[in-house]
Formats: sequence, C-alpha cells, structure tokens
Amino acid sequence: MPRSLVTDAPPDTGPDTGTLRTLLRRYDGAGEPVACETLTEGLLNRGYRLSTTRGRFFLKHHLDGDREAIARQHEVTRRLDALGLPVAPPVADADGNTVAVLGGRCYALHPWIEGHHRDGGELTSAQSDRLGTLLGHVHLCLEEVMEGPEGGCTGPLGGSDAAAAPEDTFALIEELLGLVRARPRDSFDELAEHRLVERRALLERHAHRRPPPAATPARGWVHGDFHPLNLLYRGGEPAAIVDWDRLGVQPRAEEAVRAAVIFFLKPDGTLDLAKLRPYSRAYRRATGADAAELAAAVHRVWWERLNDFWMLRWRYQLGDLRADPGFPASAALSVWWTRAYESVREAFTD
Repeated sequence: MPRSLVTDAPPDTGPDTGTLRTLLRRYDGAGEPVACETLTEGLLNRGYRLSTTRGRFFLKHHLDGDREAIARQHEVTRRLDALGLPVAPPVADADGNTVAVLGGRCYALHPWIEGHHRDGGELTSAQSDRLGTLLGHVHLCLEEVMEGPEGGCTGPLGGSDAAAAPEDTFALIEELLGLVRARPRDSFDELAEHRLVERRALLERHAHRRPPPAATPARGWVHGDFHPLNLLYRGGEPAAIVDWDRLGVQPRAEEAVRAAVIFFLKPDGTLDLAKLRPYSRAYRRATGADAAELAAAVHRVWWERLNDFWMLRWRYQLGDLRADPGFPASAALSVWWTRAYESVREAFTD
C-alpha cells in the first residue's frame, strides 16, 4: 500500500514509436515495436505490455527516476532469482545495463510473465499457507543476498520507528473535513465525512494505546509493497513477485501483517480470519518469528491503519481519484479491527 504521494505526473500517453525503437535497439534480439498497451493496475509507476516482432515484454517506466537505486533493485532480483524465488529480473541490454534513460525517463524491460492477480478471496486455505511460506522465504532470501542492513545492495531504511502521533492525526482529520465540506457533495464525500468523524472518536478513545518504537532485532530487508497486485499467479501457484521499488529495511513481521490485511480484506471491511491463520502459521514456521513478534506487529499495523488517511489525502489534497474504489472497505476495516482486536491478534498468533 502506498505510503507516499507520488501523483504529480502528467496523464499517461505511453512512449511513442520513436522512443520504443530507440529503446529496443539497445537489446540484442528484442525486435521492432508492434504494439504498446498501457496497463491500468498500479499507482506509483507506469507499466506497458510491449509486443515486438520477437515477442512480448513488460516495459516499466520508473517515475522516481533514480537510476542507481533502480539498478540496485534489479541486482537484488537477479540474486533472488538465483536462489529460486519467483521473480522477473529485467533484461540486460547489449552493454549489460538494466536501466535505460531516454528523454530524462528511466525505463526497464522485463520478460512478459503470463499470469493473473489473486486476492485472498480466491485463495484456498492451502494456498494461504503457501502465501505465508512464500513471504517468509522472501525475507530469508533477502537476508542472504543483501549482506546486512548497510552492505551490498543498499536501499531505503524505511523511515522512523515512531508510531503516528494522535495530535497530528487530529489536525489532519480537521483539514480533510474542511476540504470535504467545502465542495459540492456526492455519496463518496458523505462516506468520507462519516468515516473521518468516526475515526476521530475512535482515536480519542484509544489514543493511550499508541505503540512504542519497534524493537531493532525485528528489523530486516523486506519487499516493502507485498500485496495482490505485486504477485502474479499461474494457475494456483505464484509465478512472479514484481515491483521491488520499496525494497528497504523495516520490521519484517509488520510486512507480514500488512500483506495479510490487504490479501484477506473482504469487501465489507472485515478480515477473513480463517485464511489468515494458516498464512500466519506458515510465515512464522518459515522465518522462526514467534507469536510475541507477530502480536507486536499486529498492534503497530492496527495503529498505523487507525491513523492513516492516504486515500483521502490523494482525493482531497491532490485531486487524484485513483484510490477511491478501495476506500469503503479500507475505512471500514479500521472500525471493525478495533472492535475485533483480540480476535485478529489471536488469528496471527495462534
């Protein structure tokens, strides 16, 4: 789930034919461009299904444009691929480079992976178990290939461990309420106002439960954005983990909790605890994380969700509506989770 507001890019028209030809000439045997289709899924970068006279590729336009950081991420996926994880390392050009800069834009060419996305509602209990095992293996393999938190292929360190301060959240709620109430209203605005007022009351009752900073031993290298749109399935098995842009050092168990909350969120804003249990057991079995570590992570992610309004910030502060469809379930989750706090914690630690 996005944690930054990267929404100031112009409308996506895709690279023109001349740019595609110039790009493809850098690669041996890539062929000439035939078609380039914009993919609509994803919020923070742009992706295209690129068909050429020699095959199909996934072309990614990295909006952040940090060439060195992107190349480091690519090296990580190459190492993970060598360990047998389902990833899709980029294609290297004739000079061995995996990042192409054209017109000031950073592109990477990946093999096209046939597959589809599956949320938790489409997974069986056994597949939920395998999902937890997969994420556990991701964390263990990252620990192996990254050579420690400061060595090898370095990346972002994930920010401060300090949990959100209620006073800051109260100020944000007031700002968002002012923006909602100052515009012509539709049904989304009515729901947004209701959820903001409701969340303010929840925070007033639970402000004393702000978690302490995460313990240092729980930190490690993580994917950073492990959710259904970044995992491709072929049939019933994972085919590729994609989008490693948020690779960094964070509390690992918190990534396991965040991923589960996204995968197993139902449309009504509740969690599928029956599938969450085998997922969590498998993750703990794969990594050796104990119940206490998961319980602490559950508390921190619950608090994070209680204080988070990124979807409304996109809509009301930036005029970006792309996250709107996910708001009803996401906003309902915070209320339900607070009421079902013990049941959720038990599902992660049982």
